[in-house]
Amino acid sequence: MKTPSWLSAFGLSKPPFAKDLSDSVLWLPTARKGVVDELVTGCADRDHVLLVGEPGVGKTCVLRALRHRLPEAGFRLTYCHNVTLGRRDFYRQLCLALGLTPKATAAALFYAVSSHVEELGRERIHPVFLLDEAHLLHQDVLDHLHILANYQWDQKPLLSIVLVGLPELVNRLQLHRNRAFWSRIHTRLSLGDALPDDTAQYLDYRLKQASCKRDVFSENAVALLHEAAVGRLRDIDRLATAALKSASRRKRKIVDRSLIATVIDRQSMTPNL
Repeated sequence: MKTPSWLSAFGLSKPPFAKDLSDSVLWLPTARKGVVDELVTGCADRDHVLLVGEPGVGKTCVLRALRHRLPEAGFRLTYCHNVTLGRRDFYRQLCLALGLTPKATAAALFYAVSSHVEELGRERIHPVFLLDEAHLLHQDVLDHLHILANYQWDQKPLLSIVLVGLPELVNRLQLHRNRAFWSRIHTRLSLGDALPDDTAQYLDYRLKQASCKRDVFSENAVALLHEAAVGRLRDIDRLATAALKSASRRKRKIVDRSLIATVIDRQSMTPNL
């Protein structure tokens, strides 16, 4: 397949801001590395964990870093990304993710999952259930999570539940009816927006990963890009890719502030009045 012209224009071996990166080469700023450390520590301490942040701030990158960091020998990480289910289907999904045969009733499904957790405990393996987009959890599932987390009269911490979602998840957990599970979450983390230096370092890192050997974005362009994306990696990826393609079409070697401004204006989707 012929290399796209916009990649050739900047000496890129691949799209620099694509999503298909292995966990081992993910970029994280210093502040995010600290969050990963706290996540790993929380799981090692057998805590339940809450991680919230606005869309695009890097929650998925942090979770992938957690997956890379957790030792396979002592942990069993189970990832659930579809949480928009009622209680029975939620436990059915957990059964499938754990390699268990789904049962017919909610009670049987719960028994299968909880028995499996206890069996892993006897094998000195600590299961971690990672529930992504947890702000979308059905209330009947939230009502039941504290029961799933309760083993041997609440004496044995056999399971860590990691809830990941948007900031409104905190408001839901603080509701009176959810207080039983909220009180069990000892590790509570929030991802804020990245700093301007983080954006500059991120652009440089991703471009170098794509074999770029020179500066492509001017300092003013980086500053405007950070301001427009509010440091959110997903928006940086989208705007930076559009800027590279636009610069290639215009035969420009550097992405400057005016070009970034044009890209931002085009992608704002705001109609002219």
